[in-house]
Amino acid sequence: MPQLRLALNQIDAHVGDIAANAESVVHWTRHSAEQGAHLVAFPEMVLTGYPVEDLALRGSFVDASRRALTELAGRLAAEGFGELPVLVGYLDRSEKAARYGQPAGAPQNAAAVLHRGAVALRFAKHHLPNYGVFDEFRYFVPGDTLPVVRVRGVDVALAICEDLWQDGGRVPATRSAGAGLLLSVNASPYERNKDDLRLELVRKRAQEAGCTLAYLAMTGGQDELVFDGDSIVVDRDGEVVVRAPQFSEGCVLVDLELPAAAAEPVTGTVDDGLRIDRVVLSEEPVEAYEPEVTGGYAGRLEDDEEVYTALVVGLRAYVQKNGFRSVLVGLSGGIDSALVAAVACDAVGAANVYGISMPSRYSSEHSKGDAAELARRTGLHLRTVPIEPMFDAYMGSLGLTGLAEENLQSRLRGTMLMAVSNQEGHLVLAPGNKSELAVGYSTLYGDSVGGYGPIKDVYKSDVFTLARWRNRAAAERGQVPPIPENSIDKPPSAELRPGQVDTDSLPDYEILDAVLARYVDRDQGLEEIVAAGFDRELVARTLRMVDTAEYKRRQYPPGTKISAKGFGKDRRLPITNGWRERA
Repeated sequence: MPQLRLALNQIDAHVGDIAANAESVVHWTRHSAEQGAHLVAFPEMVLTGYPVEDLALRGSFVDASRRALTELAGRLAAEGFGELPVLVGYLDRSEKAARYGQPAGAPQNAAAVLHRGAVALRFAKHHLPNYGVFDEFRYFVPGDTLPVVRVRGVDVALAICEDLWQDGGRVPATRSAGAGLLLSVNASPYERNKDDLRLELVRKRAQEAGCTLAYLAMTGGQDELVFDGDSIVVDRDGEVVVRAPQFSEGCVLVDLELPAAAAEPVTGTVDDGLRIDRVVLSEEPVEAYEPEVTGGYAGRLEDDEEVYTALVVGLRAYVQKNGFRSVLVGLSGGIDSALVAAVACDAVGAANVYGISMPSRYSSEHSKGDAAELARRTGLHLRTVPIEPMFDAYMGSLGLTGLAEENLQSRLRGTMLMAVSNQEGHLVLAPGNKSELAVGYSTLYGDSVGGYGPIKDVYKSDVFTLARWRNRAAAERGQVPPIPENSIDKPPSAELRPGQVDTDSLPDYEILDAVLARYVDRDQGLEEIVAAGFDRELVARTLRMVDTAEYKRRQYPPGTKISAKGFGKDRRLPITNGWRERA
């Protein structure tokens, strides 16, 4: 059987920075060539970054992507890689009308095979996702071909991401076309437990396609999305040949033995009306060689480590890609700000993390001490600025009482953080968690201020779990656990009035989070949640808090998405909304 050394370049891309992305493609193609690759692949829309959102509607951006693709083909040839086929994702436009409202020239999520200084083959994504964070039906028109490229005597069918996640289309068409390899390029965002789902999907599709399947994934982060890599190659029976590390950029090499292309290949139209678009690049098989890379299975991260790593990768990408050098955290001594600070130190280094302790008359001594202990353990910069003088000045002028007095303290802290950010150039990190955002347990323009919310999609009970994991991981490595045990063990409190604890206003977090997971993540209604065994009054009160807090969530900064339904593009509800789940 013909042999083929496949190079899957599991790399990051920067949305909009086409020149830097092209440079990255050249760099990793060079690396792949040095490793003896016969076919090189890069992730979905690697040339433009993903997702480009409304940039897809800007003609100048589409033109720049198309021009960069042609220039990239020429540069690869000029650097001596012209005989090496390179698959690159990019943004294209259609040449014909696809549906009403999107005439000829509409954008396409596309990929191309570059060879001998030219674009040898272009194709567009066939299945367009339109759920969760995806709006591809808004932007793109679908492709209507099954692209097949013959490389060293092997027919390789090509697909893009959702082409595998949906039934039909290019997967059964690959079997009909008799291809020996199905290569899919992807930019599928991370979600908790998605790696297990992805593996089963790839196994199933390989069996349906009747051939070896290579699934190449992107790494890095883009705004709220994280890409976790985890590229996979399985044989036609669904057995894993190689699996790449999670959250790690690099080149995955694998030597494959694949069926020889048919002397008289299938032509015409196959499954779902897809027309086979076949291009022959090289007929002669590779001279037989001793395989060097026949497989490998990268160690998997345990669940808590996986989520924590996603938070680190997401924050690091946001900081670096937006040109920040440092971050700023308000340190209360509580668990949320402690976890955010630990994530920040791991993401950008403690030398680039700045903390401010802003005690009021209600701040406990142990909370102030916990903030100082966190700084000592991590090595971040800490300053202490009491808010008492500012608070007294406001109170003397306004005479506030009750909730307004409590919230004033939070807003003074928010103002101070933004003032320091403005003066010193740090990115302020908002410490709110998913539980608080869900029920509106935060102060608008107070503890909700910031440019990024690292734990925005983490429920409070998971905040404790991740903090314990991070400390345990540090101890196992012989390092100092970053989060003070007191921050983990003490009852959560905003400390805005004497003796205040969160359970004065909220149910126990374990119960609250279980209700929220059903209502927010799974869209269950009141009766369905009550039927699952929860107290009716508690559920009704929780749901009312969620519904009336929508306006607050809209004003919260972006933050790393780790669940199937984070607050943002995943969950889109009207602010002005008269519907309520009735008790």
